[in-house]
Amino acid sequence: MLTIQPERLVTVDDLVDELWADRPPRSAVANVRTYAANLRRAFEAFPAGRGAIERQRSGYRLVVDPERVDVFRFELERNAGREALTGGHLDRARELLGRALARWRGPMLAGVPLGPVLTSRAVAAEEERLLTVELLADVQLRSGRDDLAIALLREVVARHPLREPAYVLLMRALHERGDNAEALAVYDEIRTTLTTELGVGPGGNLEELRRSIVTAMSRPGSARAAVRVRGPDRARQPAGGAGVAVSAAPEPAAQISPVDHLPRAVTDFVGRADVVWRLLAETRRVEERVPAVHIIDGMAGSGKTALAVHLARRLSDRYPDAALFIDLCGHGDKNRIEPAGALFTLLRQLGVPADRVPVEFDDRVELWRQELARRRAVVILDNAASSEQIMPLLPAEPTTVVLVTSRRRLSHPDAGPSRTLPVMSPQESVDLLRLSVGRDRVEAEPDAAAEVVRRCGYLPLAIRLAGARLAHRRGWRLADLVEQMAGDAPVLHHLAQEESTVTGAFAASYEPLSPLTKRVFRFLGLYPGSRFGAPAVAALTGLTIAEARAALDDLVDRNLVEDLDSTRYRLHDLMRQYSIDLCSGTDSSNDRRRGLARLFDFTLEAVLKVADLLEPGVIRSQVTHIPTGQLELVEAIGEPTADWLEAERTDLVTMVVSARESGFHQHCWQLARALWRFCYIRGYFEDIILTHRHGLEAAEAAGDIDALALMNNYLASAYVRTGNKQGALDHLTRSVELSRNSWDALNPARYRANLAAVYWWSGHLAESVKLGFACLRDYKVYGNVGGSILLPNLGLALSALGRYEEALRIHRRHLAWARTNSDEFHTLNALSHIGAVRLRMGDLPQAIRILLASLALRDRTGHRYAEAEVRNDLGIAYRGLGRLVEAQQEHELARKLSIGSGERHVEAAALNELGRTLLAQGRGGEAFEVHQEALRLATRIAHPHEQGRALAGLAEYFARTDPAEARRHWERALAIFRRMGVPERFEAERRLAELTGPTVVAER
Repeated sequence: MLTIQPERLVTVDDLVDELWADRPPRSAVANVRTYAANLRRAFEAFPAGRGAIERQRSGYRLVVDPERVDVFRFELERNAGREALTGGHLDRARELLGRALARWRGPMLAGVPLGPVLTSRAVAAEEERLLTVELLADVQLRSGRDDLAIALLREVVARHPLREPAYVLLMRALHERGDNAEALAVYDEIRTTLTTELGVGPGGNLEELRRSIVTAMSRPGSARAAVRVRGPDRARQPAGGAGVAVSAAPEPAAQISPVDHLPRAVTDFVGRADVVWRLLAETRRVEERVPAVHIIDGMAGSGKTALAVHLARRLSDRYPDAALFIDLCGHGDKNRIEPAGALFTLLRQLGVPADRVPVEFDDRVELWRQELARRRAVVILDNAASSEQIMPLLPAEPTTVVLVTSRRRLSHPDAGPSRTLPVMSPQESVDLLRLSVGRDRVEAEPDAAAEVVRRCGYLPLAIRLAGARLAHRRGWRLADLVEQMAGDAPVLHHLAQEESTVTGAFAASYEPLSPLTKRVFRFLGLYPGSRFGAPAVAALTGLTIAEARAALDDLVDRNLVEDLDSTRYRLHDLMRQYSIDLCSGTDSSNDRRRGLARLFDFTLEAVLKVADLLEPGVIRSQVTHIPTGQLELVEAIGEPTADWLEAERTDLVTMVVSARESGFHQHCWQLARALWRFCYIRGYFEDIILTHRHGLEAAEAAGDIDALALMNNYLASAYVRTGNKQGALDHLTRSVELSRNSWDALNPARYRANLAAVYWWSGHLAESVKLGFACLRDYKVYGNVGGSILLPNLGLALSALGRYEEALRIHRRHLAWARTNSDEFHTLNALSHIGAVRLRMGDLPQAIRILLASLALRDRTGHRYAEAEVRNDLGIAYRGLGRLVEAQQEHELARKLSIGSGERHVEAAALNELGRTLLAQGRGGEAFEVHQEALRLATRIAHPHEQGRALAGLAEYFARTDPAEARRHWERALAIFRRMGVPERFEAERRLAELTGPTVVAER
């Protein structure tokens, strides 16, 4: 999935859908993240510049030059070969096409289980390969290399016995060689196969070719005759040879003069290579049986008309008699061209005198189709409003290609579904800008050029208008335009040139909407996130689900909104700006505020439904929310699950920020708190920090003391995991102070219990244990929050002090509490801690079994909390058993996971253990570098335990090469270990004694 879309974001949702199209497991998202982490590690083993996988907020991106991917290299060489052929450079075309085909060493993705996207891509790639083989065979024929063409085509027809274009070429090649009997035998073969398998006869090309060969054979003295048929790209008339040239389609009558009414083609048409090639290939596939009708839809400004004109020009050599164009004005009802009027215009373009155009509509349709049947023509029906508008304009005979463009999604039984034209890729967009403003200006400011097209939303019309503005202002730098587009004025205001504006193009699609749908479109600009579903739109607009869905369907049909997966939708960036402008100018501030209030109410209630499952009882005691009559909208989402939160996470975080910025302070902090448990167990600590910082500001603005204490407490939890010791201590201390006079004793107890965790993390282990036991002695605290907070934190502190038996008892109590309360998160957490204690007690096989059980439970539930620590402990156990390769793999994976979740103290621990494993493998130099990195990181985050362990690791390295340095590092490590009271001090004392003699006084 990443490889076929290099440099593009592939969302986790897309990966899940591809891997488990029918029934993804509950742990699907977690599994995808694990697979991606493994891939990222594999890429880092490659030399620099070979590629990398970047994790982004909603998915992953493969950073690699597309030309390093074989299928894209194949496409580039194939396209270049086709262009060389068009220019008449046969030798160059043969070289490029042969090189492209040589890249195929078997079926694409052979042996890989394929989901819907990869299946479609593999099928399309195979079709491209076959078309390239046929194109190369045509080149060989044009070059007089009949035998080479025959060899290529024999292989194709053997594997694809129903592929008529290959049979046509094979018959041509055999005829060119003078083997007419074999050519006719090939015809008999395909005729028999088609009749037997499909119940149809050969197509027109095959039939005409057979007749021409038979005619040529009947001429006295003619061993072979020239035969003209359409090849893969253009008509061919071979040189030499006697006989009559016969076309696979009837020759135009002598009295017909070619006509061309196409608009002037844009001189800077770039990109769209795949779309052009697929439409041309589809034309070749059907043109002998039925008229080729292609419907292209897309949002305003996406370049539909330019594409259609470009395609028509490409087809003109095979459809030379007429090139027609009519704008059907389908944007609105006022100026829409009716079919009768369109027929009159098209017939006049063909040269039919006005007095010959029938008055009766049916007679006019009949004359139109008769005239087209006499010609090989291409017709563009631009800006169509509906299928009903274009149906009378479609031809009856397979001599015409029709290209329909529309801002609406149309469908016709003879054409199938329309093809939606997306915005351009970033590279295509820069190429288009380069043609407008000049290569030198773009190459001088590549970053500014990329930013210009990004702010244009990669929309061709917007890019052309931006380019025109720059072209007329030679003194401007691209950075000057970027600065203006980033200013206070909306981007749309900068995208205008004379009468042409992006706003005007959008307005033509907006104005025909019904009043209700117009209002829905305007309010979509208020939605804070990037993707929205019908329930959220219903809440925002005050409509029912049915009304919201109907409006969204209409907006999708008109390409004002993009349908992502039939349940989620999104607006293009410029369309969003247009929506915002309309809403600000049309709807009152009170209406807009009521819409946001309904949306935030709906979102909070939906999130609370999931939070009830993750922390039952606790969340409703802290967040009191009374639903405002939108329960049916929440129910429309379906069963509340953590997977729904996963899918909506990015937008929900944005919603928290928007609530504060919009002045909905209570919604802001309550939504942040409702999201906390999900983000914590999935390891999204940066999200917690962002949402709770905004929640803190909102609570302060609202003057809500209890909410301030809550936000400080839960913000501290993320600071603990990401290594901000002082931040965690400051916020927890603030929570305790704010809650001193609280009527609720539970929350202050939580804050005190959490202080024990911060003491442990910052190296004050004795204080952590003292506070933990003090809280446990308070039955009220233990009975309510001890199981989930006090027990694990106290056990960790005891284990760090080397009091393993006590730690084991505490963690077992935690496990019992988790099982009693059917809490899977705390069950896996307790198992992890028990496994870690068993490891430090030397029971390695038992530790491995328990740690693996905790990982299996994580996979099943999707909870990724503390997985990096479990992986690191598993590596320690493997190292103790001499399984060094497995140990290294676990430490490296632990490091990757900790980087991904932002847990810097875990990263430092993983580095230290990786260094020990490398040293055990005899890779001292690498171990030295890793421990140095661990020391720098631990020092930066002020984590004394990992500082001491890094110094001890470096001392182990120096013990083999430099005893003085080893002694210096052991002494520094011992000072830290003694201050903390951890058991590592005993090993440090022993090693110093070995280096210096019995002068070090051991502390026992």
